[in-house]
Amino acid sequence: MNALPKNDPNVAGKHPPAEHTIRRIMLPAIIFFFAGAALSAVCFSRNAWHHAADTASEAESPAALSDATVTILRHLESPVELRYYSVLDASSVPDSVQAYAGRADQLLAQYEQASGGKIKVVRCNSNASANAAEADGIHAFNLDKGNACFLGIAVVCGSQKESLPHLAPEWEQALEPDLTRAMARAVDRAVQAKPGAQPPARVAPATLVEVRRAIPNLEEVSLTEGTKVLRDAALIQFQEAAANMQAQVKEAQQRYLADKDNQSEAVQQAATEQLRKIQAEGADKLQQIALNSRAQIAALQQLKKAAP
Repeated sequence: MNALPKNDPNVAGKHPPAEHTIRRIMLPAIIFFFAGAALSAVCFSRNAWHHAADTASEAESPAALSDATVTILRHLESPVELRYYSVLDASSVPDSVQAYAGRADQLLAQYEQASGGKIKVVRCNSNASANAAEADGIHAFNLDKGNACFLGIAVVCGSQKESLPHLAPEWEQALEPDLTRAMARAVDRAVQAKPGAQPPARVAPATLVEVRRAIPNLEEVSLTEGTKVLRDAALIQFQEAAANMQAQVKEAQQRYLADKDNQSEAVQQAATEQLRKIQAEGADKLQQIALNSRAQIAALQQLKKAAP
């Protein structure tokens, strides 16, 4: 998962998803965690299919949110505010960056629409926004060419804040997963910070058995080490699910291209529906991996708490 490009190497609160330790994992955060990398695979596959079908270029407008993203947004437990800073000096910022800023704005609008009212986008595009941008961790650029410019997103959930300090066109494909991860961290910390947060539900005995099978030397490892073992195992499952999804998409694409000129509109529509089905099934699989991972980590916490 660390192979995904970042919009900025200094993203505030950045953690290598496969390495950093989490003190408490809630369902929305787990779903976001796995989906962050999944979105890249889904977006790549979707883009390849659209190219094969001769649809519009991504340079004109951002692709629709993936099924995985839509599923994730439905699990938001706390409202999120996305502050979009787009303060660009037309005399010093290339047209390509300004066009990208427009596509990023459209992407945020899709997040807002798909969230069912849980996400609010605040657009800050005047020079008066400069101080607010710096306070939200957004980096100024082009200072050597003219007025200070800002292009970034602050993710705010309660008292928690994450930021994508400097969006760049060359990392456009990473924007959706990067934004997803930032939201995950902010939502997770906000949920943990709520007074009287509910304790994890009782763990099924079968899940306790699964944890002991995954960590035979349970008594010898710490909660942190055990959590990492379980997360690494879940990551392997995720990678296998993502690879399987990509293989199915590739196969569907090859079938489409094999006889493209002779296909009727109905056949083309059926092929498109097949791709959507593959994506939906992939999203369901990722969600199930997230649920299992959450249950196993809760079981591990219970076992460690009960240990003498």
